[in-house]
Amino acid sequence: MDPSFVVYVSVGSEQESLTIARTLVEERLAACVNLLPQIRSVYRWEGKICDEPEYYLIIKTRQSLFGALQERIRALHSYDVPEIIALPIVEGLHAYLEWIKQETAEPT
Repeated sequence: MDPSFVVYVSVGSEQESLTIARTLVEERLAACVNLLPQIRSVYRWEGKICDEPEYYLIIKTRQSLFGALQERIRALHSYDVPEIIALPIVEGLHAYLEWIKQETAEPT
């Protein structure tokens, strides 16, 4: 069994979000990526409070592809330490979860 995952990633620009999303789907590391329009993030970085606009990706993939997906995101991402958080999909429409498996590459 290869459970499905939802992966959350924040990025600094709309173009970067589109580049990452298209690459992940083209390379079959993700079945689907939702791009959320500009959000606002408040966080602490290097001892300072930051308040920045960001864009958000919601990525659907398989657990077995997470390592490769994470490496690919890191290669394309502009941040030193990007937010890459994976959560298992505990329940979902069976047909949709099967679609995720069909649209992603078999792990190597």
